Amino acid sequence: MRDDNLLTLVIVLAPLSIAAIGGATGIYAPLQHATVEVRHWLTPREFLDLFAIARVTPGPSSMLVTLIGWKIAGLAGALVATLALYVPSSMLCYAVAHIWDKHRGKAWHGALERGLAPVGAGLVFAGLMAILRLNDAGPLAWVIVGGVAGLLTWRPKLHPFLLLLGGAGLFVAAEWF
Repeated sequence: MRDDNLLTLVIVLAPLSIAAIGGATGIYAPLQHATVEVRHWLTPREFLDLFAIARVTPGPSSMLVTLIGWKIAGLAGALVATLALYVPSSMLCYAVAHIWDKHRGKAWHGALERGLAPVGAGLVFAGLMAILRLNDAGPLAWVIVGGVAGLLTWRPKLHPFLLLLGGAGLFVAAEWF
């Protein structure tokens, strides 16, 4: 694989690293946009397949980036993609943690924490929308997503396994009728 693809992987993924500090789910939408729509490294089906593999394997959900790197440039691509995602955010976290603790309790500190929460939620929502669009999800999928969001807002300690079973049951029932 050509070295310019490895450099392009770094250029695409390093900025996403900063947005992924709260978790990789916040970067699914821009990652899908960059790899499928802009760079055409993957087809929508390949992205969904890699997404599914990353979700069922043990480890962080950011494993998706490693799989994308592998698909694009083999072992070197997997290594470069993983480092491009983890190194920038790790360095930023290390630097910010020192300053963050020093200013705990100040008004701007609390305001920043409160302001970042809806941004994180918005990024997760955008990632969910990208996955649903790629999968050509029908109305039932959108209704289930809305229902799950409502249930978790109402009962945040509800076990996710129950929601997974409920969603699967609804899809099975829809197939039968």
